[in-house]
Amino acid sequence: MGAGCCKEEAIDFNAEIELSHFHLLRSVGKGAFGKVRVVQHKRTKEIYALKYINKAKCIRMRAVENIIQERRLLEEVEFSLICNLRYAFQDDENLFMVLDLMLGGDLRFHLERAGPMREDVVRFYVAELALALDALHSRRIIHRDLKPDNVLLDEHGHAHLTDFNIAVYFNPTKPLMSIAGSMAYMAPEVLLRKGYFESVDWWSLGVVMFELLFGKRPFRGKSNEMLTSSILRDPLPFPENVHEMVSAPCIDVVSKLCERDISKRLGCTSEGLDAFKKHPWFEGIEWDKLATKEALPPFEPDSKRANFDATHELEELLMEDNPLKAKKRAQTTPETELSTEMQMMEDKFIVYDFTKVKRSHSLSRGRIIRPVASDSRMNSGTLDGVVTRTGGSRTDNVPMTTPVRTHRPDRPDSPSDRIGQDRFNPDEDQTPLTEHIYRSSPLNSPALENNYRSNGQSM
Repeated sequence: MGAGCCKEEAIDFNAEIELSHFHLLRSVGKGAFGKVRVVQHKRTKEIYALKYINKAKCIRMRAVENIIQERRLLEEVEFSLICNLRYAFQDDENLFMVLDLMLGGDLRFHLERAGPMREDVVRFYVAELALALDALHSRRIIHRDLKPDNVLLDEHGHAHLTDFNIAVYFNPTKPLMSIAGSMAYMAPEVLLRKGYFESVDWWSLGVVMFELLFGKRPFRGKSNEMLTSSILRDPLPFPENVHEMVSAPCIDVVSKLCERDISKRLGCTSEGLDAFKKHPWFEGIEWDKLATKEALPPFEPDSKRANFDATHELEELLMEDNPLKAKKRAQTTPETELSTEMQMMEDKFIVYDFTKVKRSHSLSRGRIIRPVASDSRMNSGTLDGVVTRTGGSRTDNVPMTTPVRTHRPDRPDSPSDRIGQDRFNPDEDQTPLTEHIYRSSPLNSPALENNYRSNGQSM
């Protein structure tokens, strides 16, 4: 009696992908202009992570180009150790990206929960991340924001690189000049503003490796300028009993990744990834099996516990003024009635459906097959339209593309980590993102550069 009135409208799964094709499950995270929730495809029953971004907020934050760039980059690459894009679409209010779902939590979560990690565990993650970075660099893409927060584990314990908010194409003949990323993980060449290439990702990997091994970041400062000085000058602060904690080859790898002389930095020499494969620390690593995820991880996340904060679900229920639901798109609006930014999103955030793109079986073996698209912003010498992130731990004001993240208050290791007090807040500040890049920090001051040179370092 009356049951027919609530029957779900028939869905045409052969039509372009849209939100109605998915069951909306629990909310698992949020960022400055994006939220993430678990979804299930109604026909295939596959589980994914849905990132959705409000268009109006995206425009207010001057972040339209970043979102379009991220969506384009994710379509360009498919790799076993990257959180891959599966679908992209939009409605009148939101932009949507459907990504691989990772159930094992991020490395920040595990680092804060359990503290420093065993050497064999860190070796496994460093090797997998080296493969992921090499895959990006082979397509002339720099990630620029590698940190524990942006490394997700799947249910088996394999590490995946995520969050391409500020990734960028690079031209090997024209260095990038913009300052972008999370400051504590930035390479010296970024801070010196002399231009850089993919070398910056290998430095960040070294900082992450140090943090996973010893539970704290190697470079610190109570202000942006002090942190910059530490990155440019300070030696790695190994514990006094470091040789009792980790092996000599392990110390050698982290030292070579955090090498200020780019020509000597691990990953940056002519050997490239082979330098990792030949290093004694990686003896026993089966690189081919690593790329296909056939290698057995030394740590498997606890499948019985959630690796994200359940308060996101409660917040969605109690505080969301406009909860997410499938809506029919309005009839086509004349272009003259759309703002420039809205028209850009309509034109460039195009529908993507991985089931309708011809893929090679080699993708499962970790190869990338799509050609790099031309990009007018590649190595433009401008600020690339991105925001610099200060501090190491996540806050809700950091844009987020991670499928499953854990939201926690900042828990700095010491007062020297509290450098994010002037972090960009989109709800309070309407200035363009690029104007937030170290407005108050003289990172290119002659004093700092002279100190760097006088310390015997070279670029």
